[in-house]
Amino acid sequence: MTKRLSVLFALLVVFSLALSACGPAATPTPAATEAPVVTEAPTEPPAPTPTEPPPPALGTAENPLIMALAPSATTQELQTGGEAIAAKLSEMTGLTIKTVVPTNYAAMIEAMGAEQAHIGWLAPVQYIVAHGKGYADVALATIRNGSNHYGFQYVANAEAGFTSYYDAATAANTADAATALAQFADKKPCWTDPLSSSGYILPFGLLTENGVKVKSGAWVQGHPTVIKSVYLSPKGEICDFGATFIDARSNVAADFPDVNDKVVIIWVSEPFIPNDNVSFSTGVPAELREKIAAALLELAGTEEGIALLKSGGYSIQGLEAVDDTFYDEFRVYLEASGIDPTTLFK
Repeated sequence: MTKRLSVLFALLVVFSLALSACGPAATPTPAATEAPVVTEAPTEPPAPTPTEPPPPALGTAENPLIMALAPSATTQELQTGGEAIAAKLSEMTGLTIKTVVPTNYAAMIEAMGAEQAHIGWLAPVQYIVAHGKGYADVALATIRNGSNHYGFQYVANAEAGFTSYYDAATAANTADAATALAQFADKKPCWTDPLSSSGYILPFGLLTENGVKVKSGAWVQGHPTVIKSVYLSPKGEICDFGATFIDARSNVAADFPDVNDKVVIIWVSEPFIPNDNVSFSTGVPAELREKIAAALLELAGTEEGIALLKSGGYSIQGLEAVDDTFYDEFRVYLEASGIDPTTLFK
């Protein structure tokens, strides 16, 4: 029996080995691998954003300073005289300066507000409006007849039948305003510009203060034009009387030698109006303002410079440095006139 068991056991071992040989091969364990190294792809630097080149510096040939002249004299006279002043300033400062004469006072204010005029020879009301709007700052006041203030006058044709209450020999009035101005009731005036102190605002205000109602005026632009209009109106063809600065008749004497005989002064005011000034638009850098103002003061200190300034259309005899407080008293007079100049600016 033992022999039979031994044979059975041997068969079982052989059978087990055979089964093992027929089974599937064992799957080999994969070899460990390193994780791939992640690298960023190289990037190009961002392209620069295109920018506009900076504008040429103010005062260069490509970007000249614009000097605007208030149209209170004839345009041709202002243009010729202004160009001579601009040329001399350019020579003194090395800056390029061009001259323009705007069509009226309001257009000049607009030009300074838009930085289309950088230097302005402004009449006083022009300046007050421009400064109030933040467009301009005063630097210099002009001098005439030894003063930085002036007055206005009423004039009429000698043949129009008005009585003069002004004595030329003493340069004084012979009656008060109420007496002198009463004769203008229901008459037609010639005015210069709605923003002119001596050519409209204050003369009209004084008429109103004295209860003198006049007809709608003729706006003729410029003090010489008022004188010429009165000269040509012995029967009120253009207007019956006019208002200008004292004495605007001298500005047309070359064309009308007998103007002092044909155009008579009826009455004059006290000299309480600040003279025209030199102002700068607020966009002009301080160093340029100082440079130009210094050159103008130097110019006004020489005979050649005074000759240039006199021929510029404003009969300027000198310049002095001032600031905005120079106009404080005049603002009181404007308020008393009953006319708000800012309402005249269109």
